[in-house]
Amino acid sequence: MLLELRQLRIQPGQQLLLEDVSWQQFENILAELGEHRAARISYSHGFLEIMVPLPEHEKAKEIIGDIVKILLNELSINYDALGSTTLKNEKMSQGVEPDTCFYIQNQAAVIGKNRINLSVDPPPDLAIEIDLTSRTLLDNYQILGVPELWRYGKQGLQINVLQGGKYVESNFSPTFPDIPIIELVNQYVQQSQVVGSSQAIQAFRNWLRDNI
Repeated sequence: MLLELRQLRIQPGQQLLLEDVSWQQFENILAELGEHRAARISYSHGFLEIMVPLPEHEKAKEIIGDIVKILLNELSINYDALGSTTLKNEKMSQGVEPDTCFYIQNQAAVIGKNRINLSVDPPPDLAIEIDLTSRTLLDNYQILGVPELWRYGKQGLQINVLQGGKYVESNFSPTFPDIPIIELVNQYVQQSQVVGSSQAIQAFRNWLRDNI
């Protein structure tokens, strides 16, 4: 008897790893899970991981995403925020859903698109992963060619920049080269845990007003 995904119950903070999953099975699983769900997926060469994040993960995702949007707006940089859209490339046998992602330099290529296919579309310029409840594998993003990946974990923000097909850890963000992103993200995510998210974001806006 075959189990169906709807019969599985994955608790927040838990992961399910499936092996020997074909590309068509991966596509079928995506369709069965639907778009309005808490689970995040990652697929690489037949291995499929399904993870359900904890509330602390979602809070960090929202405030970091807000910081990026505020900066882009303040600097008058055009962008499209695609959230946790599925990034996939059948030829490379890769699929991943970042916590959030942004098209900035490549924004024009995805305006009006409701689906992203990295076989023909460019990857997002910036992807963000929250690693409080799981550990992001770099391979998906390296193979898909995402130029900049932020990972926020218990030790704070780490910026990875693609150089020669491999990620190199960087002390600054190519997207915001003149702004101390690591320091700011660490400060205001931590502050949000003490005073609340909206208050931390307002404090960040105040910092911007005084420094930009």
